[in-house]
Amino acid sequence: MTAKKTDYKGLIAPCGMNCGLCIGHLREKKPCGGCFKVDDVNKPGVCRSCKIVNCELLAVTKSGFCFDCEKYPCTRLKNLDKRYKSKYGMSMIENLDYIKDYGLNKFLKVEEHKWKCSVCGAGLCVHRDFCLSCKAMVNKNTY
Repeated sequence: MTAKKTDYKGLIAPCGMNCGLCIGHLREKKPCGGCFKVDDVNKPGVCRSCKIVNCELLAVTKSGFCFDCEKYPCTRLKNLDKRYKSKYGMSMIENLDYIKDYGLNKFLKVEEHKWKCSVCGAGLCVHRDFCLSCKAMVNKNTY
């Protein structure tokens, strides 16, 4: 894979996932466009049928993010967050709380710095423990 630049604008999902960190988005062949590209044929089936993105309550939020929902954080989001924290060292609920408190633009700047390979500068993948560009190992515990 080649180095991807770290521009995550438009790639932050309603649940707080940064789709720009996803292996589906970073793959060279048929990359996924992220949660907001509903008609994307490259989007994995599990993402197309995501209960969070397709939530009726989310559809009526002002921001389009789960933190504006009356049930925030719902059981689905808590379960997703728990899995991502234990497997990948990332918390969607922490992401959402940061966006709510500091705004999306500040969050994007933090993400660009946080998820950049210290060796080659490429954007990192949340689903891998190495840089897809230079293969350097990544210690996600430092994030």
